[in-house]
Amino acid sequence: MDRTGYVCYSGQEHVKRALEVAASGGHNILMSGPPGSGKTLLARALPSILPRMLIEEALEVTKIYSVSGMLSTDVPLVRQRPFRAPHHTISHAGLVGGGRIPRPGEISLSHRGVLFLDELPEFGQNVLEVMRQPLEDKIVTISRAQGSITYPANFMLVAAMNPCPCGYYGDPVRECSCSATAIARYQKRISGPLLDRIDIHVEVPRVDYEKLADKRNVESSVIIRQRVQQARERQQQRLKNTSLNCNSEMGPGEVRNFCVVDTGGEKLLKAAMQQLHLSARAFHRVLKLARTIADLADCDIIAANHVAEAIQYRPKVRN
Repeated sequence: MDRTGYVCYSGQEHVKRALEVAASGGHNILMSGPPGSGKTLLARALPSILPRMLIEEALEVTKIYSVSGMLSTDVPLVRQRPFRAPHHTISHAGLVGGGRIPRPGEISLSHRGVLFLDELPEFGQNVLEVMRQPLEDKIVTISRAQGSITYPANFMLVAAMNPCPCGYYGDPVRECSCSATAIARYQKRISGPLLDRIDIHVEVPRVDYEKLADKRNVESSVIIRQRVQQARERQQQRLKNTSLNCNSEMGPGEVRNFCVVDTGGEKLLKAAMQQLHLSARAFHRVLKLARTIADLADCDIIAANHVAEAIQYRPKVRN
């Protein structure tokens, strides 16, 4: 890693690109690959390329940490985007929040930052399903007999998983020891509606020796963060008359107004809708993702190549 924490070895360039797109637009991302391929390392390096927090965002985060009793006396204002990585044994209350006097859970402590869930299928199914509403509404409501309380939960979900219980399904070097039934059962631990709320699905293969031993310099997180910051500023300028901060927060109305696609892009979108059988939610997510990719390229109009990259991040259908 470099001083700022971003991965400096060669390889996994397509994954680094996916994380750059995710950071630019606040998109949810799922990385899948065998053990040791770098999923956790890449996820934990993500904070080094996240855009700076606005003062309004910093105040929101500070309020949450103050209510939780986690605000340091030395740092009265939280200026760094939160990065929370709960273990897969976390309870429902630990993730969502709870207690006799309801306190924020991990999804609220991740507000305006990152919630990293490693080994995603190992989390309890009820724990995962409870995230569906906060991912959509950006808030979480905790109800008790005395009343209910609502906490903000506008976080970026970053998840990692193995493709099967042994971890080597599809690996070109090590043979998978799992049965087809075990693989299907493992992958079905994550429901379709939850997967549909994840914008970017990227496979993380093992890194070859030649790439690990490559001595050529790779792009540092400082340079990547500059591009991310510029893309985020374009979004904030575009959304200045709304209550939104980034592309992932756009609703159908904003998508219609701000996601203008050229003729080539429209043809590609139409073909993708027919061939991939995209839901209305998936269609809008592809458009929002393409808008972020266009922002990284400093383009006002979404072109065919931006749409093509966005479609590439859709989940692959396994046989």
